[in-house]
Amino acid sequence: MSEPTATRSDLVALQQRLQHTFNNLALLQQALTHRSHSAEHNERLEFLGDSVLNLAVADLLYQRMSQVPEGELSRMRSNLVRQESLHEQALQLGLPGLIRLGEGELRSGGTKRPSILADALEALIGAIYLDAGHGPAHRLVHRLFDSVELHPHMQTVAKDAKTELQEWLQGRKYKLPIYRVVGTSGAAHQQIFEVECEIPELGRYERGLGSSRRAAEQAAAAMVLQSFKESPP
Repeated sequence: MSEPTATRSDLVALQQRLQHTFNNLALLQQALTHRSHSAEHNERLEFLGDSVLNLAVADLLYQRMSQVPEGELSRMRSNLVRQESLHEQALQLGLPGLIRLGEGELRSGGTKRPSILADALEALIGAIYLDAGHGPAHRLVHRLFDSVELHPHMQTVAKDAKTELQEWLQGRKYKLPIYRVVGTSGAAHQQIFEVECEIPELGRYERGLGSSRRAAEQAAAAMVLQSFKESPP
C-alpha cells in the first residue's frame, strides 16, 4: 500500500480551507505527520492545540450564549471538543489522505480513524497558533463551529467518562483531574497507551489503557468514576 502524499497543490488548498497561509510551512507538515511515520510527528502540536481549542471554544460560547450559566457552558464545551465533533470537522477540512502515516497505520485504515483525524485537527490548531498567534487560531476555531447549532440542551447528549468526571468534580467544587501518560507499549502503528487520572484533592488515581491517548484517558476516567461508586469520597 502506497503512502498518500500531500502535493504542493494539496497543501495550498488546505491552507485556503483553513484561511491561513503558513509562514513556516514545516509546521503544517509536522501537524499532518502521525507518530507512526517519523520522529517529527504532531503529538506536541496536538498537546498545544488542545489547550488553544478549549480556550477558543470557551470564548465562542461566552460570546454567543450570554444567558447560559457556567455549568451548562462547561457541558456544551465538552460536547464541542470531544473526539466525535473534531472528527467531523476534520472530515470537512479534507484531512483524510493528507496525513502522513507509517505503513502499519495505512494497512489498518489509519486515514479514516477518528482519533487520528481529531488529533491532527488539534495539531493544526496548535501549528497555526505557533505560526501566527492566538488571533488566527481562535478565528479558525470559531469558523469551524460557526455552523453548529448551539443551545443550552447540548448537555443532553450522551456524556463520555471524562465529561462525566469533570461535571462530578465541578459540581462539588473540586479541581479538574490531571491526566498523564505513564507508559506506552507495542509497535509504532499498534501502540497501547497507559494514562493515569489523578484527583489530588481526593487522593484518588486510576490508570487506563487505550489504543490512543484519548481512549486511555477515557478509560482512566471511567476507572475513577467506578472507584467513586465502590468507595464514595
